[in-house]
Amino acid sequence: MSSNPTTITYIVDQLSNLAPHIRSRKMFGEYAIYYQDRVIALVCDDTLFVKITNQGKTLLDADYAEGIPYPGAKAHIKVAEEIINDQGKLCQLITITYNNLPPKKWSI
Repeated sequence: MSSNPTTITYIVDQLSNLAPHIRSRKMFGEYAIYYQDRVIALVCDDTLFVKITNQGKTLLDADYAEGIPYPGAKAHIKVAEEIINDQGKLCQLITITYNNLPPKKWSI
């Protein structure tokens, strides 16, 4: 099942405070969300999945849950609808996650 385009539009709108560094890209019927040109989250089956960091876990505290965005994928933070609707907290989660991801591996 693919995500509804209105879902991704809403999520990107909720992240508008991070513009112009936030964007989405359709991939195989689902979406990747980029922050600072790095994949930070996925939207699969109308559910937002953010890469896991210890700081993200701490921020969400009792709202923290894990999920698998698609078969074979690593676990991600499964973001609850209440967090998506809280623009400030959602932007904070994306920023904290980006700032605490391991350095990008470059290959030539």
